[in-house]
Amino acid sequence: MKFLDQILSYILPPRCLKCGKVLPDNRGLCSKCIEEINFITQPYCKKCGHPLEGNFDNKKMLCGSCLSKKRTPFRLSRSAFRYDENSKHLILSFKFHDKTDNTSLLAKMMYVAGEDIFKAGADVIIPVPLHYSRLLKRKYNQSALLGHELSRLSGIKLDCRSLVKHRRTRPQVELRGKERLENVKGAFSVKRTENIKGKRVILIDDVLTTGTTLKECAYALKKAGAKSVDTLTIARVI
Repeated sequence: MKFLDQILSYILPPRCLKCGKVLPDNRGLCSKCIEEINFITQPYCKKCGHPLEGNFDNKKMLCGSCLSKKRTPFRLSRSAFRYDENSKHLILSFKFHDKTDNTSLLAKMMYVAGEDIFKAGADVIIPVPLHYSRLLKRKYNQSALLGHELSRLSGIKLDCRSLVKHRRTRPQVELRGKERLENVKGAFSVKRTENIKGKRVILIDDVLTTGTTLKECAYALKKAGAKSVDTLTIARVI
């Protein structure tokens, strides 16, 4: 098998998933592209994961938004890096252009970013679902692919059937502000409540923008009896 792998690597050498540069191994990204990505590291809000400006010795700080909100459907939220000009090609090619070979690298980044979520404990990983019409058009659910890989890395069960999107909506990227909220309001539900009741859920998506989609999913899961809901995404808009 090693000999066959060597032949295959010679014919089709591994390339950087972002810029296409030939790599000496299957590391995923070249050193230049790794340096360009703005990873989200400490200090960040201990609850929602939003980066904090300044130097903080205390790693358990809350951002202004979390301090002002009394109720939220999430226990913890984490993202691997910022969604910006340096990272969006990596995500958009994965999401819309069949670059599913990006899954392993992106999931590994998410796994590192969600370290405290996994340490806090979880029973099931659930990806944000697509409406069946969108799934037929796209051919795959990028969140489900990430969830499958994260399940393999963590050993936590993956559930792609209990949470469903029962109403077709417009793409959130086309909308702003209150339109986003109205667009997805009540669009998700749980059809297998026995699989959710009392469970600690990790909800998986690609990008956190305003958080409206993730919140609607979390509300549906909490309504079905979920003990807690954490969110884990590849990137977030800052």
